[in-house]
Amino acid sequence: MIHHAPVSLQRMIEAVEAVHQRLMRAVGALEAGGVPYAVVGGNAVAAWVTRVDRAAVRNTQDVDILLRREDLPRASEALERAGFVPCQVLDVDMFLDGPDARPRDAVHILYAGEKVRSDYGEPSPDVSDSEAGGAFQVVSLDALLKMKLTANRDKDRTHVRDLIDVGLVDATWLDRLPPELAARLQHLLDTPDG
Repeated sequence: MIHHAPVSLQRMIEAVEAVHQRLMRAVGALEAGGVPYAVVGGNAVAAWVTRVDRAAVRNTQDVDILLRREDLPRASEALERAGFVPCQVLDVDMFLDGPDARPRDAVHILYAGEKVRSDYGEPSPDVSDSEAGGAFQVVSLDALLKMKLTANRDKDRTHVRDLIDVGLVDATWLDRLPPELAARLQHLLDTPDG
């Protein structure tokens, strides 16, 4: 049986804040080290969604950062100076948030121009396919949509539906996508409630 703590609003707030602090420490370290990067994943979706409707932002447990593979040594040095610990789990490079952290408490690295998984049809974009998002460099909406449609997991489809819901993505995007990704987007446009 799993032991669980009582329901606590404070614990919920602390969990969200821990992800935010991890994100800001990581991007601060990369910027101080002069390492090009872009925030991707759930934090990138939140950054885009909040531009339209702050109330529609969904929390995420992940911190996903896009890097060029050749920049990994400099990124590693910068992140380690900020207290992160390099680690690899199931072929995923990550930086744990301290020596006692778990993989959930980490910065996950994706590589520009490479497929996240060998069976993915599309590689990740370059870090230059991004823009200043206020506090950090965030992947462009076009690149983010392609990444989410390529991954196509439940959470990715939910993130795309969030982008659709606030009006950032609609049927006009279909012509910009490869056929397989366009079909996935059409399905999400046709099934807004899942």
